[in-house]
Amino acid sequence: MVTRTEMPTEMQECIANCGDCAGVCLETVQYCLERGGNHADPSHIRLLQVCAEICRTSAFFMHVRTPFHVQTCGVCADVCEICAEDCERFGDDDQMRRCAAACRRCAESCRSMVAA
Repeated sequence: MVTRTEMPTEMQECIANCGDCAGVCLETVQYCLERGGNHADPSHIRLLQVCAEICRTSAFFMHVRTPFHVQTCGVCADVCEICAEDCERFGDDDQMRRCAAACRRCAESCRSMVAA
């Protein structure tokens, strides 16, 4: 098994970005449920949950160095982009902007893993 220190820097950064995104998405679920209204729309909540889960899965696949991480990273990038767009529709909401930014960082990292 390859240790984390032997992982390419790009993969370590992607794992970190996936973990950050998953955490922010889960925080945002709680925030949205507490906020109510459009924030608590079931499709929005599900998207945040799906985004968190694919981020965790992608990070796990990279940690264990399975070649399937390329596929999970591709899906992760797509889901993160959609989640970012959905969060951005809330405009000046700081939590939603924070979530969108984390999703965009994760999407960018995952796309670089797919291209590598």
